[in-house]
Amino acid sequence: MELKIANLPKNIIESVEKGSIAEELGIQQGDLLVSVNDHEVRDIIDYKYLISDEYIVVRIEKKNGEVWDLEIEKEYDEDLGIDFFNPLIDKAKSCQNKCIFCFIDQLPKNMRKTLYFKDDDSRLSFLQGNFITLTNLNDEDIDRIIKYRLSPINISVHTTNPDLRIKMLNNKNAGNIMDILRKFKKGKLEVNCQIVLVPHVNDGYELKRTIDDLSELYPSVKSVAIVPVGLTKYRENLFPVEPFNTKMAEELIDSIEKIQGKLFQNINTRFVFLSDEFYAMTDRSLPSYEEYEKFPQYENGVGLMRLFSHEIENELKNIRENISLNRNYIIPTGTLAYKFMLSITEKVSSKFDGLNLRVVPIINNFFGRTITVSGLITGQDLIEQLKEYKNIDGIIIPKCMLRKGEEIFLDDITVEDLKDKLKTNVILSDVSGDSFIKIFKKDLR
Repeated sequence: MELKIANLPKNIIESVEKGSIAEELGIQQGDLLVSVNDHEVRDIIDYKYLISDEYIVVRIEKKNGEVWDLEIEKEYDEDLGIDFFNPLIDKAKSCQNKCIFCFIDQLPKNMRKTLYFKDDDSRLSFLQGNFITLTNLNDEDIDRIIKYRLSPINISVHTTNPDLRIKMLNNKNAGNIMDILRKFKKGKLEVNCQIVLVPHVNDGYELKRTIDDLSELYPSVKSVAIVPVGLTKYRENLFPVEPFNTKMAEELIDSIEKIQGKLFQNINTRFVFLSDEFYAMTDRSLPSYEEYEKFPQYENGVGLMRLFSHEIENELKNIRENISLNRNYIIPTGTLAYKFMLSITEKVSSKFDGLNLRVVPIINNFFGRTITVSGLITGQDLIEQLKEYKNIDGIIIPKCMLRKGEEIFLDDITVEDLKDKLKTNVILSDVSGDSFIKIFKKDLR
């Protein structure tokens, strides 16, 4: 029987992994976790910490009201195999900032409510890789992060200049970022940092200062990603921000390459990496595979193109003879990655005779033409700009266009809606060479 999760207590169990300790003990969906070792479980971090010991006592309230005290002997850090309806076992902390570049403040009205929630929760940084600002944490919270060793933790720094950070985040608590990062270093936590770069605000001298400050905290601060500010057409009454152009991107690439060279000599790592957008704005080649140093921030768009290209090349090397495959596919992409995807499809088509891959750059009318990345393309823009393509075998959609774990676009149009409107097959692909090439290999069956 399916549970109605509305108004459920925060620590109701959603599922139990097969073959797990929890299943062996008879724990079931809908049971309530009361305590671990007589300690209340405030959130998922408490839970992970409390169950790490080799001997624990877990109190469970069954759906019929019975209370079970379960004594468990297990390996250190062995999981019980329990998932909760609320993954945090708590309410997510919201962002208290009013950043001058906040993307959520630039959303149009009448989108689904969850898109307007600004999370700034250290637990989500640890569990899901979200970037946080640390401005809503008190000393107890900081000490708890260190005690529970929430690492790696991803932090939106933007600048280490206290006054400038307060101004950029519009939060009087934003100026102590270096003090917190020094505490994390002392606590031997691993940190990845992000700088959203805003022209004429935190670039130039301020950017160099920030990189210098953060590099002094290496190896606790493991890497720094620089990403360009994203600007939609919905910026009425917001801080005036200039978008990056080709000249700015070229100057930034030159500057960062010099800094990388010095850092590599001093600490044996390039440490700071530019997101792919900066290279795509110019005719500059992407850095080599090796220069990304195992891609510490590829999920932040840093090196994603190079990694994808590398994976495609490796997959194609395993195809020794050309394969006959008469298929026609459309591949929609953001305008920024159009040239890159053309180069990819040329390589793939060379191994499959009769395979026609047509790359279509999608203009972002929903958010505005200044938004050029694939991950912010909406279903309605896809429908409007792909409706003219007939007699095709399908449209290949990268999963980065969809809400994580769901087949739905940012504007609530589903993959099924796309299929119905365009009257064609829609194929989903992970942003990986293996997933992309498998699409065409499956056609051979």
